[in-house]
Amino acid sequence: MKLKRRRKLVKYADILDKPIRFNPFVFSRMFILWAVLGLIGGIISGAYWVVLMYLTDFLAVYQGWLVIPVMAVCGLLAGLIIYFIGDPGEMQLIVNNIRFNKGKLDPKNNPSMILSSLLCVASGGSLGPEAPLVQVTGSTGSWMGKIFRLKGEELRSLSIAGMASGFTALFGAPLGGSLFALEILHHKHAVEYYQAIIPALVASGFSYIVFALIVHLGLGPAWDLPAYEMATVFDFAWAFLFAVIATIVGWGFIFCTKFFKNLFGKLKTPIYVKTLIGGLLLGTIAFYIPLTRYFSHFEIEELLKGDLTMEFLAAVLIFKIIAIAITVTSGWRGGFIIPLFFCGTALGLLIHSVFPSISLSLTIVSCMAAINACVTRTPMSTTILLATLTGFTYFIPILFASLTGYFLAPRIPFIGAQMEEKERKSTQKKFQKTKE
Repeated sequence: MKLKRRRKLVKYADILDKPIRFNPFVFSRMFILWAVLGLIGGIISGAYWVVLMYLTDFLAVYQGWLVIPVMAVCGLLAGLIIYFIGDPGEMQLIVNNIRFNKGKLDPKNNPSMILSSLLCVASGGSLGPEAPLVQVTGSTGSWMGKIFRLKGEELRSLSIAGMASGFTALFGAPLGGSLFALEILHHKHAVEYYQAIIPALVASGFSYIVFALIVHLGLGPAWDLPAYEMATVFDFAWAFLFAVIATIVGWGFIFCTKFFKNLFGKLKTPIYVKTLIGGLLLGTIAFYIPLTRYFSHFEIEELLKGDLTMEFLAAVLIFKIIAIAITVTSGWRGGFIIPLFFCGTALGLLIHSVFPSISLSLTIVSCMAAINACVTRTPMSTTILLATLTGFTYFIPILFASLTGYFLAPRIPFIGAQMEEKERKSTQKKFQKTKE
């Protein structure tokens, strides 16, 4: 029986290896692979989201001081999963494998990533599900490429298409998700792997449809901003000014993360001890400022609707940055795109309190765009994502803000794997010399 199955699999693989006969269109067998990958990515993303929401609702019952022990226990469990099942890595590992490991993402660590990230995100960690979804769907693309004996750029493109399908599902922006999967890989050349753009778009489109059918998320703007009408050409100047302020905050986030990374790096303990400590710290912050809890997909709307004082907004911004930094460096798993958008929203509301005559939507979107582009080096996809998520249809101010954050970002990227191999080696040598 096993021999018959293998023969059938080889037969189907041989069929797919050949172009579809008598086909006068661009449509080919690769389109089928991209589409199937998108469908699988949408199913994975939808299932992950449903489980995440159920687990979040279950743990959300524990309020007040109980938040501290709940997050500590969840941190401990997540650490034990990583310790015993395997370390799934972070976004840096994904970028590293796509660029320097021929585009191969290993699916063997997916169980560890799924279980640990579900606990971390659902219990209230300041990281979202985008990174786990990107890793799982990207490795699914690698797995499919291996089955159909793809090599070189075809295999890399399929992995990138898988990444795009996972990212698109959550954000509901096929074009933005596709561009993000390309931009996140390099901090200088945004479309270094431009060959993957069509595979990413096809997989993203199919993933978007399936995910929307499962959870009905991403069918419209996620956050309700006031309608914006361009008053004068000076709006571009305001967008630039707010982007500069947001970029300074982005620098602050990067330095804060480096501080906690050094702090946790000095702890010569197993990862589950670090995740436990991280849970205690995050629970304490969430106890005093509940808005800093969770990955902020729904908390952004609370910020927008709430009539909050400048002092409270400043506290939310500062402690949210600290919470994200602790979550990233203590071994908790997740992505930081949506939490950074939350920081941009808090900063935008804070600035609007000082400049109430300027459009609230312009202020918030400019801050969201700049801080995310500063940290992730993704100005194009950030522009499209924010236009989709906020309903802000004027692309140019968002683009100005994104480019400002991108060009004023630190020379050494937050995601170290975005650098060229030569750059990384020279940076490591300089760091070792300064240490000595």
